[in-house]
Amino acid sequence: MQNPGLLITAVLAATLGINSIAYAESSYQFKINGLSGPLYDNVAIYLQKYSDADNMPGVRFQATVEQEVHTAMQALGYYDNQVTVTHNAAQPRLLQVNVKTGEPVRIAKSDIELSGDATTDADFKALLAAQAPKQGQILHHGAYDGFKSALKSLAMRKGYFDADFELARLEVAPELKQAFVHVHFNAGKRYKFGAVSFSGNQIDEPRLQSLVPFAENEYYLASELGEFNQALAATGWFSSILVEADTSEMQDFTLPINVALEPERRNIIETGIGYSTDVKTRLKLNWNKPWLNSAGHSLSSKLALSEIEQSVEAAYKLPLANVATDFYQVQLGFRNRDNQDTKSRESNLVLERHWLLRSDWYRIASVRWLYEDFVQADQNDTISLIMPGLSYSRTKQSGGSMPSSANRLLFGVEVSDESWGSDASFFRLRGRAGWIGSAGNNHRFVTRVDAGAILMESLSQLPPSLRFFAGGDNSIRGYGYETVSPRNSDNELTGGRYMVTSALEYQYRVKGNWWLAAFTDYGSAWDDSPDWVQGVGMGVRWASPVGPVRIDFAWGLDDPGRGFQLHFALGPEL
Repeated sequence: MQNPGLLITAVLAATLGINSIAYAESSYQFKINGLSGPLYDNVAIYLQKYSDADNMPGVRFQATVEQEVHTAMQALGYYDNQVTVTHNAAQPRLLQVNVKTGEPVRIAKSDIELSGDATTDADFKALLAAQAPKQGQILHHGAYDGFKSALKSLAMRKGYFDADFELARLEVAPELKQAFVHVHFNAGKRYKFGAVSFSGNQIDEPRLQSLVPFAENEYYLASELGEFNQALAATGWFSSILVEADTSEMQDFTLPINVALEPERRNIIETGIGYSTDVKTRLKLNWNKPWLNSAGHSLSSKLALSEIEQSVEAAYKLPLANVATDFYQVQLGFRNRDNQDTKSRESNLVLERHWLLRSDWYRIASVRWLYEDFVQADQNDTISLIMPGLSYSRTKQSGGSMPSSANRLLFGVEVSDESWGSDASFFRLRGRAGWIGSAGNNHRFVTRVDAGAILMESLSQLPPSLRFFAGGDNSIRGYGYETVSPRNSDNELTGGRYMVTSALEYQYRVKGNWWLAAFTDYGSAWDDSPDWVQGVGMGVRWASPVGPVRIDFAWGLDDPGRGFQLHFALGPEL
């Protein structure tokens, strides 16, 4: 007797083989003739569902395909068409779809009526001008449905909560090649914001009220609720935020806003490890206290350790009446550096006042006390400086962590004078400009210019932390970190009075979040006359969730530092 197990196995194998052949043969291909553009695309989309359908070839299936083609073309206003579907006996699953289009149906009457408060609303007028079906246009069912959806969506975003269609009807007379559109939309009254109430908050309510971007009895805008939510999140005071309209308490077309909050933890500790070619491996430890009291004061502290630099700093933040944009900050920091021909130990105590101006410029006024004990080349000294400063910056970008467009501007000045107790008198100016642009989805351009100047008689009275050095992954690639600088007679780096660097980079998307880059950098740091140097190279970019990761292979074309450099960095490109 035969082994029953072997017999069952053979039957299963044969069955699976038959099924696999049937599946392979069930895939249809359609060759569409006589169409192009949107008509071709729409028909192709409608027929996609039959590509792997388990249908037997034959007259019945061909009739089904013909009906699908008619339906796809009617959606775009073509009702009078001749469609034939044929196949070759040798290739029964390759279907020839031949289409001859007739005259399209056009809109003979466009009866659009808008009533309620929306009749004077500029956004509704713009929507009607851009999307409302117009007499003489070819009928497009999707555009008609999209227009109705856009009306409802705009009404909800702008607070017309009672809005509805009094009439929405599309009549088609295919034999006349005519369509009649009737859309009567009554937006009703536009609601206004009511009072904003908070629950679960540990911060004084007046502080929270300053974050509200709208006033009571202003017209409702959904975008302002989103802006409000972001402002609350930006404070760092809360672990949970729920901003919602209280529809159960609506009166006289006003909508109260309830905000449910949960306090953030009193202590947050973060650790991390990173690497860049400038500072090598860096260990980080951050300890933050997001809120210290009901006034919203906060404390943050940072410890960073690397081979060439060790630093610790703490910052105490005191928000003012306008919490989101105005605050005082006191910073205390210590840093030890041992890099190239620089050895320094510096202490900084800074008082800052921060503003966000209506022009979107960010302004910081500061007073800084700097004490630095250093060795720079052949100079060994200790310097104490008191420096008032003022800076303006503005950053705009769109497109996520690796933006498709962005620009950044920064201008700053610090002043020191012996008359108020400093060891030196000078003006120190810094400026930085950057731009990112795109051409389509696969081409990006990045440019940067960084410049600085110190106005004083001799740099000997200035510590190395205020002098200018160039070179490194955010400067002139192709040269080591801070190796572009004036040198003394022993070829030691002394730091410069002036500095200008520039970068021009082209990036091409290879696939997904991966890009290739080609770049050139140019610049110098000098005292009396610049000794310009240039670097060129290629790189790889990865748009990671936390920002661009950059690996650059760069060559310096001029002395000093002629040769190859590998640069690795994580963070914003500007």
